[in-house]
Amino acid sequence: MTNETTAAAANMGDGDDLILPFKFDGADIRGRLARLGPALDTVLKAHDYPDAVAQLLGEALILSATIAGTFKFDGRFVLQASTDGPISLLIADFTTDGSLRGYARFDAEAVAQAEKDMAISAPVPRLMGAGHLAFTVDQGADMESYQGVVAVEGATLADCAHEYLRQSEQLAAAVRVEVGKVEGNWRGGAIMLEQLAGAPADGRTEEDAEDDWRRALALLGSVKSEEVLDSDLSGGALLYRLFNEDGVRVYDPATLQAKCRCSAERMETVLASFSEEDLQSMVVDGQITATCEFCNAVYNFDPDNLPEREETGDEKNG
Repeated sequence: MTNETTAAAANMGDGDDLILPFKFDGADIRGRLARLGPALDTVLKAHDYPDAVAQLLGEALILSATIAGTFKFDGRFVLQASTDGPISLLIADFTTDGSLRGYARFDAEAVAQAEKDMAISAPVPRLMGAGHLAFTVDQGADMESYQGVVAVEGATLADCAHEYLRQSEQLAAAVRVEVGKVEGNWRGGAIMLEQLAGAPADGRTEEDAEDDWRRALALLGSVKSEEVLDSDLSGGALLYRLFNEDGVRVYDPATLQAKCRCSAERMETVLASFSEEDLQSMVVDGQITATCEFCNAVYNFDPDNLPEREETGDEKNG
């Protein structure tokens, strides 16, 4: 893995759809910068979401990709919100190969009313109400999954993420997330900071470490929304602008992409779980149509050519 320091860091992380890891040379702090352009736009425009719904789903997608770097694993990191509000379900699904997909379930009339009443700075209370937010590390069928759950509280999804990191991972961490439309296209970005655990390095005191952390948080708070969303400002240049006095060291970026895991074979597996009676009720004009909730891809099946179902015990016993 290559890395560049200070001024050289400004030349790294050019473009969109990437995660840019970094570390402070002069402090026990590391972080990740996320930049999403076409990948985010593709996921959000696959559905005709109201802007308020797309905005929250975009934030969830960026948070999932950014927070996943906290863990060393191979698999999926899923952020899922289940609430009693206008947006009842929000899923952001990130895999460690950089693939992103997402989905939202909502009441259109309730969302429209909430948009009229909503304070722009506090979308979560109006759009999500009460519920919980689950963060799941899924390493596959042969590996143990890990899940942390927090209440949906705070003004933004970033507030919920802070609570998750504090409660479940016991991390001193902060994340700034921005999502918006630029010339009609969705863009988003995030900067996450983590205070490294353990004794301060190089003879530094605990007080020094806390001073460094407070300073980093102040600098993170100073970043403007337009800086995070600016496609002409590289990720490395933004980090240099914010943290150059601390000697920021930037590492190779990881790429992100909009990619769903759905397929005709997976859809057939889902259909195989339905009874013959249910399958017949799905037939329209001689076909069964299945639509992926994530990417909105449509699959058509001839009911006579579906794989044979294995009868359940109840069906065998008549």
